[in-house]
Amino acid sequence: MGCPLSGPDDSNARTDYRRLSLWHETAPDDWSPRPSLPGDRDADVAIVGAGFTGLWTAYYLARAEPSLRIAVVEAETAGFGASGRNGGWASALFPSSHASVAKRSSRAGALAQHAAMRSSVDEVLRAAAEEGIDAQAAKGGTIVLARSRSQWTRARAEVDDARAWGLGEDDLRLLDPAEATAVLAATRVLGATYTPDCAAIHPARLVRGLADAVVRRGVAVYEQTPATAIAPGRLTTRHGTVRAEHVIRATEGYTRSLAGERRRLIPVYSLIIATEPLSAEVWEQIGLRRRETFSDHRHLIIYGQRTADDRLVFGGRGAPYHFGSRIRDSYDRVPRVFEDLHTTLVDLFPVVKDAAITHRWGGALGISRDWTASVGHDRATGLGWAGGYVGDGVTTTNLAGRTLADLVLGHDTELTRLPWVGHRSRSWEPEPLRWLGINAGLRGMTWADHEEERTGRQSVLAKVVSPFVH
Repeated sequence: MGCPLSGPDDSNARTDYRRLSLWHETAPDDWSPRPSLPGDRDADVAIVGAGFTGLWTAYYLARAEPSLRIAVVEAETAGFGASGRNGGWASALFPSSHASVAKRSSRAGALAQHAAMRSSVDEVLRAAAEEGIDAQAAKGGTIVLARSRSQWTRARAEVDDARAWGLGEDDLRLLDPAEATAVLAATRVLGATYTPDCAAIHPARLVRGLADAVVRRGVAVYEQTPATAIAPGRLTTRHGTVRAEHVIRATEGYTRSLAGERRRLIPVYSLIIATEPLSAEVWEQIGLRRRETFSDHRHLIIYGQRTADDRLVFGGRGAPYHFGSRIRDSYDRVPRVFEDLHTTLVDLFPVVKDAAITHRWGGALGISRDWTASVGHDRATGLGWAGGYVGDGVTTTNLAGRTLADLVLGHDTELTRLPWVGHRSRSWEPEPLRWLGINAGLRGMTWADHEEERTGRQSVLAKVVSPFVH
């Protein structure tokens, strides 16, 4: 999801990409940008955005049809955006419940979408291995702790819902306190849910390796080439126009930079901290021996992983949505949110209280009005798109790339018949309505978690504000 960064609100184009995040700094790459678009060009497929969505799409197209002329344009450098900055979860999470997907399609459709997400986790790992990309992956699954009575109620309800959909313990299971603590010894653990369908990865290693892989397959990647507009047959940039039969929007949180797309997806920031490498003794107290990714069942999302070099990477929501969908470098770093994340991390694992926080970063993710990811391609216009991952994009982008490749090539496959294909979310409300609604929702979820801590009961407020943040 490293995509265009352009427009009057944006400032201070970066030159030292290694300072963007822990992942950027520790990828074996000097992050030197490839050449910009040298003027008008013709292609068969033009893709805007050299993050996971754009690169996976180019990758599967080039594999299927090596003769295709594929051009990818990127405002900064491949992996600049969320694809290089995320929490490193290659999970089967899809940002819509089974019930929501079924309502738009059918029960069978919802289960097919879920199965496709599960298999996509393995496809990410398979493709990386095939291309010789060392993403430092470990498929340890995800544990989501319950640390209050309200959270335990939600954990049990989630497992009950999975059973109602015919999903067994190989998909999602409930852990008692002893089982949960054996995996992750946080404080106040009452139990947990566990799914095997997630791998901890180094996202910048993956996205940079993927960029190299598509170039090896003959794809032209033009960096430092901000796109300004897309239209049937045309991708317009500051350095020229790419004329192509198929034009694909793969811009996620940066979609607002394209003419006429400001209300299509909104950018919401997620922030992350990382500790110094922790000792074996500390890890023995914490757990995560298989590098399981982790969260808990609170309302305001948190997420973490144990890295290959034994750091704790820990992130969460809480940063504000900025009026007019603005994107600025300064929004990547909000001291109050970093402090809250550290407080939460220490509350979970007191043993890390004195560990140094070596890295703090953030980035924008894309959210559609109905909080639903989608992928599609209009055969009449040649315009295609994918996005709205709501922070669950590392695996979903792979599914999107394979699906877009099939759609562009005109293939009728199981992927092109999935219920998210062709879905169109309505536009977000004009300002100030979306600023008021989204930030009220984020604040409300924080209050809901505090309310549950005090009362021990399910928050009524959470049900009211949930549509704004889930």
